[in-house]
Amino acid sequence: MRITTSRKEIIDITKAWLAITVAFAIVLRSGIGILESLLVSAIAVGLGFLLHELGHKIVAQYYRCFAEFRSFDSMLLLAIAMSFFGFVFAAPGAVMIHGYVNRERNGKISIAGPSINIALALIFLFLTFIFGSNIVLLYGFRINVWLALFNLIPFGNFDGSKIFRWNKKIYWIFAALCIGLFLI
Repeated sequence: MRITTSRKEIIDITKAWLAITVAFAIVLRSGIGILESLLVSAIAVGLGFLLHELGHKIVAQYYRCFAEFRSFDSMLLLAIAMSFFGFVFAAPGAVMIHGYVNRERNGKISIAGPSINIALALIFLFLTFIFGSNIVLLYGFRINVWLALFNLIPFGNFDGSKIFRWNKKIYWIFAALCIGLFLI
């Protein structure tokens, strides 16, 4: 399987990564310097966002669909603006998919993103046992669990609604795992 991309997709995903990195860095900056908060956000949040979207893309392209990320520029600006008030609501964009996608394929494409966030959260958690607790690892764990949980909302166009329509049992098992990790 060959993963395809375009110049437009690379520009859009870079724009989104930078915007959410800045938005989360603004929220995180209290107590640490702006450069450190940018680095922490780029790694913990940016990596979670980027790999989440690539998960959707890779599974969709596995099913021979056209799949590319497109940024929602007005939502990126809103995320940055809201960060000055101490919180971030980010809907940076989505992987646009065209091709044959039935309920099962859509569920599998949709679960790929949150699955990657859970895998990243577990990696960050594991690394805290090896290297000790630090802001990058703790923030990486927390934000990736939160990203998975947020995307599991079973409403509208969220990943959760597509997973729930495909397989309720898998949805509830995955949701319970995310909630369990969230409570750690």
